[in-house]
Amino acid sequence: MANGKLLRQLIRSGAEGDLEAFHGAAQRVIAEERQKQHHLLANDLEAILHGRPSARSWPALRGVVESVPEDRERGMPLLTLREPDRRLEDVVLSPQNLSLVRNILREYNREEVLRAYGMRPSDRLLFYGPPGCGKTLTAEVVAGELGRPLAIVRTDSVVSSFLGETAANLRKVFDFVSASPLVALFDEFDALGKEREDASEHGELRRVVNAVLQMLDAYDGRSLIIAATNHERLLDSAIWRRFEEVLFLKPPTLTQLCRLLAMKLRGVRHDLDIEYLAHRYWFKDATHADVERIVRRAIKEMVMQGGKPILRIAHLESAYRRERARTQRATKR
Repeated sequence: MANGKLLRQLIRSGAEGDLEAFHGAAQRVIAEERQKQHHLLANDLEAILHGRPSARSWPALRGVVESVPEDRERGMPLLTLREPDRRLEDVVLSPQNLSLVRNILREYNREEVLRAYGMRPSDRLLFYGPPGCGKTLTAEVVAGELGRPLAIVRTDSVVSSFLGETAANLRKVFDFVSASPLVALFDEFDALGKEREDASEHGELRRVVNAVLQMLDAYDGRSLIIAATNHERLLDSAIWRRFEEVLFLKPPTLTQLCRLLAMKLRGVRHDLDIEYLAHRYWFKDATHADVERIVRRAIKEMVMQGGKPILRIAHLESAYRRERARTQRATKR
């Protein structure tokens, strides 16, 4: 069992209602049980800590799942609802971005106080940066911390070939997220907010951008809207002014990479030096998603080899080679 000091921290933080300290202590208990090779117990504890009820039984989703709007042309849902299972301890952000996220969460935790002064929490955020740098993950973390469902707007369903139908779909989406307390993620937002002065674009897309601007201006709903893009240079200049906070997410620095590796390796027995790993060429210019794929491949290889479940440098070396080969095959397509 976990040592006495850790159990005291766990019970004290739970009794005092300090959720952040409670989750931290619980994670350390789970890691300690894994180090003792009590894997079944560790898995059970992890399921209890991070488990979520199903979408249909989760109170925040009751009556919402069945009312997701659809595209009239193809009958496809315009949003996908997801139960967030990530928290702040599951993401590595720059100090500036972490401070911004915490301030946003604090505003929602004190929403009633703000409204008493005639104000409201920031409800329109823009995330931008290269692919794989944690935009969707950060949106899920915000949803998880707020205890709200994550609604991912399906751009492929919203954008229609029929004249005027895209704007109509957008109106359905905004009406839906206005009515329920969600975190609504508009991924690949550049498809809806592209620069209107681009001569290559036709009039219909310009009308879509105008519609997006008008809906953002008029938005007074219950959801927190997050727009995410990998191509911020494509966005219309007027789009930026519609968002109250803007987060630039980029590949991790060396310090952040060490934290990311430690996080991805927690609960896994290994004989690795985290700082040494961070300096290896495998992770040079790697994004958060690159790091996760390499570590996952390495853990999978360790499991499949059998024997003692200890992650070693050779597993990561092999995982990197496989990931590099995958990337090269994808590039040649």
